[in-house]
Amino acid sequence: MSLPLPAEDAQVLQAAAAWLARGQRVALVTVLKTWGSSPRPPGSLLAIGADGEIAGSVSGGCVEETLAARHRAGELGADTPALVDFGVNSGEAARFGLPCGGRLELLIELLDSPAPVTALLAALEQHPLIARRVCISTGAVNLYPPDGAVEFSVSDSDVVKVFGPAWHLLLIGNGQIARQLAAMAMQLDYRVTICDPREAFIDSAPLHGVCHSRRMPDDEIAALHDAPRTAIVTLAHDPKQDDLALTAAVASQAFYIGALGSARSAAARCRRFVELGYSAEQIARIQAPAGIPIGSKRPGEIALSILAGITAVRNGVHSSVDRKVRAA
Repeated sequence: MSLPLPAEDAQVLQAAAAWLARGQRVALVTVLKTWGSSPRPPGSLLAIGADGEIAGSVSGGCVEETLAARHRAGELGADTPALVDFGVNSGEAARFGLPCGGRLELLIELLDSPAPVTALLAALEQHPLIARRVCISTGAVNLYPPDGAVEFSVSDSDVVKVFGPAWHLLLIGNGQIARQLAAMAMQLDYRVTICDPREAFIDSAPLHGVCHSRRMPDDEIAALHDAPRTAIVTLAHDPKQDDLALTAAVASQAFYIGALGSARSAAARCRRFVELGYSAEQIARIQAPAGIPIGSKRPGEIALSILAGITAVRNGVHSSVDRKVRAA
C-alpha cells in the first residue's frame, strides 16, 4: 500500500496494522517532549508487537529495547494512555542509551483492535492531511482535517499529530541546482515538484520520485492544496519565470519563499515589485538570495545552503544568517 506519508510514519502504521490484524496487542509510542540531547524529535513514532518486534524509533538507542521488553512482559500500563519519562540525568541517560543528559517523555497507547490504525489509513486515502487527536485521560481518538501548518502539539488534555503528505518543495526552473536540491530534499521526506514550462529545459532523465510539471509557475502555485506545508524556490535564472512565480508565491500561504540570484538581482527585483504595488511585508517574505551563507559556489553546495535555510524556517529558527530582501 502506497501512503502519502513520510517513510518512517508509513513504516510504523503499516507494521502496526499488520500485527493487529494477526491478533497481537500493539504498543503505539509517541515522543511528546524532549530535553537536552534526545536524538528523535517530538511526534516521532514507534510501534511494538506482542513478540517485541519494533517499527520506527523514539531514541535511536536502548529505549526501544527496554520498551519492547516491558511490552512483552505486559508492563507498559493499562488500557488508557500512559505517560513515561526516560533519561533525566547522565547516569540514566547512559543506562537507556540516550546522549548524556538527554530526556524524553513518551505517550504509550495499547491497541488490541486494528480499527484505530485502519481508520487512520482509510482517512488518508480520502484527505491529503489528517490530524489524530488522542485524549490523554481516556484514550479517545478523533480524526479530522487540520486547518493549519502545525505538525504536532501537546497540551495537558490531548496530543495532536498531523499525518499526511511529506512537506512539499516546489522548485521553479530545472537544472543542476534543482536536481541536487530535489535529491537532498527527498532524503528529508519532502515531496518535490520541479516546474519548468520551457522547452529547452525538458528533463530527458527525470529524477525518480520527483513530479515534473510543464505548467506556468503561477498556475502551479495556484493549484497548491498544501500551501502551508510548501516551500517555493525560484531557480530559473529567467526573470519572466521567476517573477511570475514569486508574485503568486507572496500571495500564497507557503511557509518559505526563496529566490536564487545575487544580492544585486534581488535588489533589482525588490524595486520592480515596489513599482508593481507589492507591500514591504509581501516583499519581505522572499528570502533572497536564498539559503544561508556558507560560501557555496558549486550546485551541490548551493542546494545545501538553500535546504538548510528552508529547514531553519520550518523549525522556527531565526538567526542573524537569515537574509530577506526588504522594500526600501
